[in-house]
Amino acid sequence: MSATYQLALQQLTDSALPTGAFAHSLGFESYIERGLVGDEVTFGTWLSAFVGQQLVYSDGLALRFLYEGVDVGLLDSVLTGQLLAREVREASLKMGGRLLEIGGEVFPSGELEAYRGLVRQGGAMGHQPLAFGVIARSLGVPFEAALSAYLFATVTSLTQNAVRAIPLGQNAGQRVLRQAHDAVAAASRDVAQLCWDDFGAVSPGLEISQMRHERQRARMFMS
Repeated sequence: MSATYQLALQQLTDSALPTGAFAHSLGFESYIERGLVGDEVTFGTWLSAFVGQQLVYSDGLALRFLYEGVDVGLLDSVLTGQLLAREVREASLKMGGRLLEIGGEVFPSGELEAYRGLVRQGGAMGHQPLAFGVIARSLGVPFEAALSAYLFATVTSLTQNAVRAIPLGQNAGQRVLRQAHDAVAAASRDVAQLCWDDFGAVSPGLEISQMRHERQRARMFMS
């Protein structure tokens, strides 16, 4: 891996990047409220399911198709339609919007400006995985490296949020991250083997839990 894009990729996936990921649980807070997630083991189980079922069939495939040359506007519209839970859809757009803004200042490129222009004109919404993919591809990051970095960055932000919400100890959070290495590796392999018809085939259980979050009586996160 060349130092040029390695450092850029590390910056792009750093938890300090101000995309607002700290404000989103992407559904696991509903599992906490129902008593299904409450410690290191149960959160680790949920996280593996989320990576293998939602990230693979949604964000991961979107990233792969983008790298394969599928039109970003088409991918954007499909993502908008298949993210059924309103809060998760809005989370993708909020974090994607921030990523487009930051990328325009820090990692400008013609490809990125074209996607930003499409969003400004109403031709696209601006989803997080597509914003990430456009920036990563313009930086010359290979697909495999971009995918694993994106998946693990999402795992990291969710684990940091679980440390606060459950709560978990800091060391427990690190153990969860270490155990998630296998889930991320398996997800990367799965993304490479799926086809267009698999795009959006997310587990109904995860989607229902994300929808329940909208009406949860007390909550810490926006999604």
